[in-house]
Amino acid sequence: MEIIKTIPVFFYKEESDNEPVREWLLELSHDDRKIIGRDIRIIQMDWPIGYPLVSPLGNGLWEIRSRLDNRISRVLFVFHDGSIVLLHGFIKKTQKTPKNDLVLAIKRAKKL
Repeated sequence: MEIIKTIPVFFYKEESDNEPVREWLLELSHDDRKIIGRDIRIIQMDWPIGYPLVSPLGNGLWEIRSRLDNRISRVLFVFHDGSIVLLHGFIKKTQKTPKNDLVLAIKRAKKL
């Protein structure tokens, strides 16, 4: 019998106990949450995964690239103590990942 190794996934938690990625996900439609959740689950079960679902951003930062019905979402994450920590999520509106989104994710990663 084959043992499937699942990587634990956690939401980044601020000192105030807010979980920004969880809060962002709850603002999305049920269908969008389902697509993003499926993509996170694929990474959790089948890591390592490459393009087009996952892309490295440098500094240990990765992005989950989810295709929603008429939009594209990104969830930025890092590996920390053998787990995936979801740092920041957003709907992508430009070709390149906005610098302020990267800076925010890196800032959160440094607090882990």
